[in-house]
Amino acid sequence: MDIKKVFKRYKFRLSLTLFLILTEAFIGILVPLFIGYAIDGVINEDYSSIYYLGGLGVLLVIIGGVRRFMDSRFYAKIYIDLSAKLMVDNSNEVSKKTARLKMLNEITEFMENQIPELIQHTIGLFGVAFIILSLNTYIFLMGLAASLFVLIVYWLSSKKITTYNSDYNNELETQVNTLNLSSQHELQNHITRLTKINIKLSDLETVNFSLSWMMMIVFLLLAIVISVAEGITEYGALFALIMYVYQYIESVVSLPLFYQQWLRLKEIYKRINTF
Repeated sequence: MDIKKVFKRYKFRLSLTLFLILTEAFIGILVPLFIGYAIDGVINEDYSSIYYLGGLGVLLVIIGGVRRFMDSRFYAKIYIDLSAKLMVDNSNEVSKKTARLKMLNEITEFMENQIPELIQHTIGLFGVAFIILSLNTYIFLMGLAASLFVLIVYWLSSKKITTYNSDYNNELETQVNTLNLSSQHELQNHITRLTKINIKLSDLETVNFSLSWMMMIVFLLLAIVISVAEGITEYGALFALIMYVYQYIESVVSLPLFYQQWLRLKEIYKRINTF
C-alpha cells in the first residue's frame, strides 16, 4: 500500500489546509507585539490599539475554527480510504492487520492534530527568533545556545526512541493472537511487556523534557535581567520582548516532542508499506 498516492489524490485539499495553518501561524506571531502596543496605548490614553488587538484575535479564532471544522471531515475520509486499502491489500494475519489499523489511525491523527501545531511552532520559532534578534542581539544568541543544547539532548536519545517504538509495535502486532489463546498468563505477560516499554519511553521523555526546561528557565531569567539592565523602561515594550522570549522557549521545547512522534510514525510507515 502506497500512502503517498492516497495523499496525492487530495493535494488540493491538503494545500488549502496548509494555507490556513500558515495564515493562523503568522497571525499568532503578531499577537505579543499587538499586546505590547495595546499596553503602551492604554497607558497613553490611546485606545485604537485595543481595537486592532481585538480584531486580530477575532480573525485568529475564525481562521482556526474554519480549519478545524474542515479538517475533522477531511482526515476522517483519508483514514477510511487508507484503512480500506490496508484491509484488502493482502492476506496477512488478522492480528497484524488489526494492530496496523490502529497504527494507521495514529498517522492520520498526527496529520490532523499535530502537524498544524508543528508548523505553527516552526514558523513561530523562526519568526520570533527574528523579532528577538531585531530587539536584542545578546538575548538572541543566548536563545540559539539554549536551543543547541536541547537539540543535542534529543539527538543523543533518538536511537533509543526508535528501538523502544519498534519493540512496542512488534508486541502490539501479536495482541489479537494472544487474546485468542484465552490464556490469562499469556495475556498478562503481553500487557506487562507493553507496559514496560511504555514506561521506558515515558522515562526517556521525562529526562529529555526536564533537561530542556532547566536550560530554558535559565535563558528566560537571563533575558529578563538583560532587558532591564539595557534600559528598556516602557512596560509594553518590555512585556512584548519577554512574551516573545517565552514563546520562543515554548517552541524550542515543543518541537523535539514532535520529533519523537515522527520517529515513531516513521517506524509505523515502514510496517504499513510492507503490505
